[in-house]
Amino acid sequence: MIDDLPPLREIIRAHDLRAKKSFGQNFLLDLNLTARIARLAGDLSGADVLEVGPGPGGLTRGLLAEGARRVLAIEKDPRCLPALAEIAEAYPGRLQVIEGDALAIDATAHLRAPIKVVANLPYNVGTELLIRWMTPDHWPPFWDSLTLMFQREVAERIVARPGSKAYGRLALMVQWRAEARIALSLPPEAFTPPPKVSSSVVHITRLPAPRFAAQARTLERVVAAGFNQRRKMLRAALRGLHPQIEDLLRACTIASTSRAEEIGLEDWCKLARALDAAQ
Repeated sequence: MIDDLPPLREIIRAHDLRAKKSFGQNFLLDLNLTARIARLAGDLSGADVLEVGPGPGGLTRGLLAEGARRVLAIEKDPRCLPALAEIAEAYPGRLQVIEGDALAIDATAHLRAPIKVVANLPYNVGTELLIRWMTPDHWPPFWDSLTLMFQREVAERIVARPGSKAYGRLALMVQWRAEARIALSLPPEAFTPPPKVSSSVVHITRLPAPRFAAQARTLERVVAAGFNQRRKMLRAALRGLHPQIEDLLRACTIASTSRAEEIGLEDWCKLARALDAAQ
């Protein structure tokens, strides 16, 4: 046991916390496992931690037991608040819980650097939150690292390389500005209720600056256009971006007959710069 609080199964029973599909909930009940996930984020002792979707607080307890300076937990499900309040009492002054939607809350107002994000993300908002954290108006962002649980298929898309089926917008937008690796994989039976798919923890560490120069909005637009029609050659998929797209591709030494999944990050950035210069 990582602390003196009751086991999670008892807490869930006491507060009648059956996981709800509408909240994208799948609870991790093994506190040894939640502590292990907390450790994947590195030394927490001098950091504030943002957690989204804590549920009954299994990972929250892991983060606090592993020495997080402070945890800010954002929880949309009001049923979970009493269980989280018990954790706050057991760790005085170290846990703040905000009820609400993480997509609508500015967490930075409640956090002090350095900041790590560690979360078993609700399945229905995980990808959207990741894209937001990877595409702020200014870089570097508010966070130093992200340690996030996703469906296995999403995790593989984040770390994918050119030429693979999983390679796409998610891989490019993450790898442009960060190092990403799959740090842990978990079977469905690790969760309550068990999801239909396996899950993986992805650890993402920000880079001080993007790997290659490009305007973020332009790069997003070019990559989205390429992968929205990934079966088409680039000259067709990107036609809507510029009337002379074939000339721009040629100037970037990118074959216009290539498909999006064949193009590496550096060439996507080169194309984004060429488009900006041509506007």
